[in-house]
Amino acid sequence: MNLTNLATGSVLTLPDDLLWTDEHAWTPVVASTAYLLTGALLVQSARRQAGRPITLVGPVDMAWVTRGVVDTLHDWAALPMGEISGRFALAFADDRSFTVAFRHAETAIEAEPVLGFPARSADDFYRLTLRFLTL
Repeated sequence: MNLTNLATGSVLTLPDDLLWTDEHAWTPVVASTAYLLTGALLVQSARRQAGRPITLVGPVDMAWVTRGVVDTLHDWAALPMGEISGRFALAFADDRSFTVAFRHAETAIEAEPVLGFPARSADDFYRLTLRFLTL
């Protein structure tokens, strides 16, 4: 899986075994209901145009990344979203691709050292959780 910074064209390779945990917990349609003064039910619905959550979680025993990758992700997440900056192309191994931004309404990046104590080297490994939303 690749994450491409659309502002710079830089590509970051992520493990293909990161699990998309909320892939099927989203519906492309939004609806609201209300009763009119006559007592009739009014239902309004529309197709969502963006905002699908993509949460990628590394299982305990796989999908580890180096501290260098985590540092790059933090640098990219610190970019404010503009017309191009703060936007990324997320490409899965099965050829699906999405334009995404980090989901800052929640913790966008969680990284836990695999060894259980702070990593000192750029090559030390971390378990990773990434939270994006589609644009």
